[in-house]
Order: sequence, then structure tokens, then C-alpha cells
Amino acid sequence: MIILRNIGLRRGSKLLLQGASVTIQPGQRLALIGANGSGKSSLFSLLMGELEADTGDIEGMAGLRLAHMAQEVHASGMAAGEYVWRGDSGLARLRDKLQQLEDAGQFDAVAPIHSQLEEIDGYSAERRSERLLQGLGFGEDAASRPVSDFSGGWRIRLNLARALMTPSDVLLLDEPTNHLDLDATLWLQQWLQQYPGTLLMISHDRDFIDATCGRILQIEQQQLQAYKGNYSDFEQQRAERLANQQASYEKQQRRIAEIDDFVRRFRYKATKARQAQSRLKELERMQSLAPAHIDSPFDFSFPAPANSSDPLLRLDDASLGYAGNAILTGVELHLRPGSRYGLLGKNGAGKSTLLKSLVGDLPLLAGERAEGEHCHIGYFDQQQLEALDLTASAALHLQRLSPEAREQDILNFLGGFNFRGDAATSVIAPFSGGEKARLALAMVVWQRPNLLVLDEPTNHLDLDMRHALEVALQAYEGALILVSHDRHLLRNTVDELLLVHDGRVESYAEDLEGYERWILSSYRQADRSEPVSADNSRKEKRQSAAAKREKLRPLQKNIAKTEAEMNAVEIEQAQVQTRLSDTNLYLEEQKQELATLLKREGELKARAAQLEEAWLEQQETLEELARP
Repeated sequence: MIILRNIGLRRGSKLLLQGASVTIQPGQRLALIGANGSGKSSLFSLLMGELEADTGDIEGMAGLRLAHMAQEVHASGMAAGEYVWRGDSGLARLRDKLQQLEDAGQFDAVAPIHSQLEEIDGYSAERRSERLLQGLGFGEDAASRPVSDFSGGWRIRLNLARALMTPSDVLLLDEPTNHLDLDATLWLQQWLQQYPGTLLMISHDRDFIDATCGRILQIEQQQLQAYKGNYSDFEQQRAERLANQQASYEKQQRRIAEIDDFVRRFRYKATKARQAQSRLKELERMQSLAPAHIDSPFDFSFPAPANSSDPLLRLDDASLGYAGNAILTGVELHLRPGSRYGLLGKNGAGKSTLLKSLVGDLPLLAGERAEGEHCHIGYFDQQQLEALDLTASAALHLQRLSPEAREQDILNFLGGFNFRGDAATSVIAPFSGGEKARLALAMVVWQRPNLLVLDEPTNHLDLDMRHALEVALQAYEGALILVSHDRHLLRNTVDELLLVHDGRVESYAEDLEGYERWILSSYRQADRSEPVSADNSRKEKRQSAAAKREKLRPLQKNIAKTEAEMNAVEIEQAQVQTRLSDTNLYLEEQKQELATLLKREGELKARAAQLEEAWLEQQETLEELARP
């Protein structure tokens, strides 16, 4: 068992844990929850030996095989499949040793290596890594593509696959569903249900926790509080505990008031002095109880739209896709005020393509897109986080959207998203992913849209913020179209489901639970048939991968060309900035050169923005075309 005893931990000036203790039994499956910044990732670092506790100790980690999900992957030319199976360090060591012996011609020494590889099922490593990649939503050719081909979110998926490939007694997963779609989330859920070791997982996905974990470990007020059962059980137990805690706190406060009153009245009366001293000692011995804090730091809502149209937006007989490659055809979709749709579909089926076409970011290949006169779209996807200005404050982001807005109104609004004081007025460069996501959502809400298009809005958000978003969406009066792997959010905010599959967008007659059963059944069927079909289809997969690489090559060349121009612009920008930092340039006789440099600075900034936008579009197109 793993025992954390009286752990104290600070990061900088912030106290994260104080006298925290918990015992984790072998094979337990725990979800670690707590507000952003409460110390969840730091606790993982303690368990991995990357941090040392300021006080207390940890027992039971010695000799345990530990696997964890790294949060970064550096670009490399290594094939993704190899990157994944090298998560099994013992396997990688044997494979490397075998290669060295064969290269040296020492064939008489390879027999023991082959025997060891046979014992650990080493010859199926490629097949197992491919299955992990496909389960997590990668295309069939992904295993042969270099890691550097994949964008940030897909590299996080590679790290997850690598962690699952690693033989382990203890598996630590930090927000494993953050960059997954619903289908991949369901596949991971099924995989974790079969994992035989101890699972400790940071997650803010209620349904995922319910399906995979039997205990909840909460960080609250610098303590570790364990609860039996899943998240739904935790909510009930915590409510009962907080009610008891509040009752005990109020009872104690009444007793303290009684003692204070007695001491104040009788401390200096000879006949009562001894009793007064006795009560003071009682006060000193009394354990300090904290009041039960259950208030969320988030309190926001969507303002009622100023006006509307019916329909707000429609697609008629639309073909959607990239560069002549239609991903969806015959799309008929009319979004009316109050309509609330959730999009379902496998990764790469075209959900993001549909959303980008709806908001006008992606031109139709055929058909018609028409906005109502008063259609006002609020669009959120993960690229909104990348578009934030790190040198500006949260308040300035809103001020730029509404130059006429009063500063106090902006600050009051941001307070509902828990941006208060310096958090609202200081630059956002130090913001975490969760804080950036909150700001991007705040910017959408601020603009009072009557049509919300949300693509995975809960990534990086903690449970309190997810709940606040759910409540706000339930009261929202406009139209909503939502893509999310958070089933709880989908279940509680949309009225109709649309299925994106086989190049079509169709109404889905069943409920979300029916979709889960369908997807999980398809995974189980694939697992049963995979060993038989793997060898038969390997040649076809190689041929398909080669054809796809040929198809992608022109686009990859364009991306390389764009990146080269971006680099050249960056170099010239640096040269211009160096020249502008010369104080002599601001003398009267240098006025003409200064004007020329300032003009060039503006041109370079505009060109850099154009190139960045083009590069992002090219990357999106590459990812769409690379999917099966």
C-alpha cells in the first residue's frame, strides 16, 4: 500500500498541503479532484519523486512500477508507433540490444534476447501500439508518421498512449480526456476498466470518473479527504459532511461566544475568577473548526440576446471540406432560436468541419449558407486560447471588444469568472490553460450571442467551472450547437443529437446512453476480430498509408514554405526592433528613417499575422486529410 503521512507542501509562497494524510490500497482506483491550483499536479510530482515534501513522508512507492502521462512531447523524427511502444522501457532496452548485436554480427548472442522478447510479448509491440493509437482516435497511418507531424493536442494523445503502453503497478493520469473526443473517451474508459493496477487520475469529467473510479480523493483546505464510491456518491457524502461540519462549527461558535461573554463579565470578580480562568483554558483546548465553504467562485450567465432571426442560420444541400476534398455532403441544417443540438461522431468524421462551416471560417464547396439578419454567433474552440494576447490583461481583452464599456462593468463581469483584482488587470502571460479557457469563454459570453457554437468548451476547466457553464447554458435563450466529450454537459444542455458519420449529418434517434452502448460494442467487436484480421490487412494498410502520404506531400511542402517565410519575417522583425531601440533614431535628423522603420514594423506585424493564420489553416487541413 502507499501511505502519505502528514504531508506539508509549499510551492513558492502558496501553501498547498498541510498535515495531509491518506492510504491507497493496491488495486484501488481513485479520482483526485480539487479546484485548479489546489495542488493536484504537485501531489503527482511528489509521488513520482520530482518534488520533496516540506514535512511528512511517503511510504510504499519503492519497487512499484510507475507509469504517468507526460504533458509535453518534443517534436522528433521518431515514428509515432515507436514513440508509443518505447514507453515500455524494458522492451525498448531489449530491442536496442538486439539491434546492436545484429549490427555487430554477433548472431550467436541474440538467442537469449529473442527468448526474453518472447516472454514479454515483445513481438506484438507494434500491433499493440497501433491499437492504442487507433483507440485514441489516430488514423491508420499514424504509427508510421513522425511525432513532429502532430499538433500539440495530438502529441498529448501520444503521451497518453505511451503511458498506457508502459507496464505498471501504478498509473498516474493527469486530465487524460482533455484532448479526446467522445468516442476516444469511451474507448479509454473501457481500457481503464480493465487495468489491473492502482489508478490515480486527475479528472474533471463526472461521467468518466463514475465509470472508472471507485474512490474520490479531494484536496480541500490543504487537506486530503477520501470518499468511498464514485463522483455521484462523493457529492452526496460531501453534502452530508459539510452539513455536519457547519452544524459543529455553529455550535462551537455559540460556545465561544458564551465563554467570551462569561470571561468579559466575571474575569476580574474574585468569586468568579477561577471559573473564568477555567473557561479560558477550555477555549485554548478547543479545536478550531472551519465553516463549510460550498460557494462556487463562478457566477455568470448569458445575457438575453438583444434581437433574433428565424432561422438564425441555415445550410442547404451543403458540401463541406477542404481544397476540393468533400468531407460532408448534402448537409441540411436550420438553426432556429431555442434549438439545442449536440454533435456526435467518430474522430475525423467532420464535426469540426461542420462547425467551421457554420460560423463562416470554412467556405462551402457547394450548396448555400445563409445567416439571418440578426444572427450573432459566439464561437469557441481551442484555437481561441492561442489567439489571446499574452501581453494584455483580461479586462483589456473585453475593452477591445467593447471600447465604450465602463471599466467597472467589465471588472464586475470578469469577477463572475473568478478574475478578481490583479487577475483581471494584469497581463495574462502567466495564466494556466484553465484560466485562458475561462477568459476565452468570458469573451464569448460578453458579446451576447444569439447562436452559440461550442467545440469542446470544457477542456482545462475544473468541476466548479463546468457546473457554472452547465447552469448558464441551461438558462441560455439562444440557439446552441455543442461538441463535447463531457457527457454530463451534453446530457443536461442539449435537446437533440446529430450524428456525423459516413459523410452525412443526420438526426440521431437514440439518447446519449444508446450512443455509448453502440460505440463500446463496436470497440469490443473490433477487439475480438483484430488478431485474425491484423495480418491479412497489413499490406492494405501499408498501401493506404503510402497513398495518403503522397496525397499530403503538396500540402506539407506549402506548410514548409509558410514556416520559412514566418522565420524570415521574425528575423526582420527582430532587426527592426533592434534599430528602433537605438535612442539616436529619435533625434530630429533621423525623423524620416524612424517613420520608415515604424511603417515597416506595422507591415511585418500584419504579414506575421497573415502567415500565422495561413499556417493554422494548413495544419487543420493536414490533420483533416490525414484522418481516415
